[in-house]
Amino acid sequence: MTPEDYVQQKAAASGSSFYYAFLFLPKPRRAAITAFYAFCREVDDVVDDVTDPGVAQTKLAWWQNEVTRAFAGQPTHPALQALAPHFAVYGIEEPHLQAVIEGCRMDLSQTRYLDFAGLQRYCHLVAGVVGEVSARIFGQTEAQTTAYAHRLGLAFQLTNIIRDVGEDALRGRIYLPVSELQQFDVKAHELLKREHSDRFTALMRFQAQRAHALYDEALALLPAADRRAQKPGLMMASIYRTLLREIEHEDFRVLNQRIALTPLRKFWLAWKVQALGKM
Repeated sequence: MTPEDYVQQKAAASGSSFYYAFLFLPKPRRAAITAFYAFCREVDDVVDDVTDPGVAQTKLAWWQNEVTRAFAGQPTHPALQALAPHFAVYGIEEPHLQAVIEGCRMDLSQTRYLDFAGLQRYCHLVAGVVGEVSARIFGQTEAQTTAYAHRLGLAFQLTNIIRDVGEDALRGRIYLPVSELQQFDVKAHELLKREHSDRFTALMRFQAQRAHALYDEALALLPAADRRAQKPGLMMASIYRTLLREIEHEDFRVLNQRIALTPLRKFWLAWKVQALGKM
């Protein structure tokens, strides 16, 4: 199996909304974003799939060294072997990849965030930087597009947090800021026990309103000159925002189920942006 085959399988197997946006890219850009996405999945899987924190730390340290090797021209993992040829072409830098690893490392040592400012730091590493690299691969030409990409990445990550509250609680993680749990009188043990309440619904409605505001801010920041090139990001925005609305429609019943869109619906939303420019 070639490195390119490996990353293609990794991306397709994930079933992620991101995969549907990649389908419409020209082949060279599609190859680059698929390899980058596979790298992000590999690092994220270390945290999600390895139960021993010490082993996970060791694996993340290996990935840090592997990234350094890749930028020195000596990658050994197929994900970075596939990604390395695109470093110079799309302006991908070592600090970008190291930031993604550092964000995943935070999951091993931090399971609570006191306030939204603290959560934003985590989101910047695991989603904002990913958005920045993605925008470069898609064909960014304007400096302001970076601000758009960071804001959109934050909106995506908050949508993920809303969707995954129940699953994260099973892992002992609560990403909702402690200050906001207190504001809505939601106790951590209620989330860990996956107990739904009107207070929880109010808290989640607050989170959803923030996410919607971030989507609006991101779209307002995207320069007109880059709108066509950034269509894959707009496809993802359409898919993620539709998911957020679906969660709202289900009254935020996310503690005991995973609300998701079907693959066909994701493809349809992506196609609408590609063909009609509609979100």
